Amino acid sequence: IVQATGNALTKAVTAAEVIKRRFKGLHQITELKTVEIVDEYEPIEEGLDKVTDTRNVSVIEIKLSKEELDSSNKGYQPPLRTCHVAADEVAAPEKAAAKERVVAVGLRKAKAAARE
Repeated sequence: IVQATGNALTKAVTAAEVIKRRFKGLHQITELKTVEIVDEYEPIEEGLDKVTDTRNVSVIEIKLSKEELDSSNKGYQPPLRTCHVAADEVAAPEKAAAKERVVAVGLRKAKAAARE
C-alpha cells in the first residue's frame, strides 16, 4: 500500500507507477479521501483561550497486489500488459539477445580488422 497526504500525492502516484512498471501482474485499487486535521495551540500567557485550527487534507491510498483485486471497485486498474513492464524476469531474455548481437557484431569487426 502506498499512502500519501497533501503535497506528497504526486510522489505517491509516481512511486506506484514505477512499481507497476517494474513488477509484472500488479492489480491496483486507488482511493481518494479527505481527512480532517485539528491542531490545538496552548496559549503562552495565562488567561488566554486555546486556539484550534481545523483543516481538511487530501489523502491517496494506492493498493498494489499480485493477487486479483475487486474489479468492480471504481478505483480498480488491471495489470499492465507485459510489453509495458521492464521487470528483470521479462527483460532478461531480451537483454541476453541484445548482448549476443553486440558480441557477434564485435567479432565480425575484429575479424574484418584482422584481415586488413
